[in-house]
Amino acid sequence: MGLLGMMARTAVVAGTATAVSGRVSRRQQAKYQQKADAQAYQDEQAAPEQQAPPQYQQPQYQQGPPQYQQPQYQQQAPQEPAPAAEPNLVDEIQRLSTLKDQGILTEDEFAAAKSKLLGI
Repeated sequence: MGLLGMMARTAVVAGTATAVSGRVSRRQQAKYQQKADAQAYQDEQAAPEQQAPPQYQQPQYQQGPPQYQQPQYQQQAPQEPAPAAEPNLVDEIQRLSTLKDQGILTEDEFAAAKSKLLGI
């Protein structure tokens, strides 16, 4: 399996883990909210009916344990390769020299290419 396949598999596993942890977090928050609502309702019922409830005051809910969120991973669209920067003159001459040493270029072809690179 190539590097691209391994990266794709890792992205799928990370995405699945993120979705599952998000679902667990939402369930826990809903559970704590439901408990807090039930407690607030019981407190309200137990309070003497003679007192008028204060208007526009929100009940104080207890916070559940802190929730740690994992970073969200998004699959990115494949990017087109950036246009190649101008080749370094020394690197290009070394590449031509390697081709000459391998017998791919003749001495005359090497000299012509080198002259063209140097602008002579």
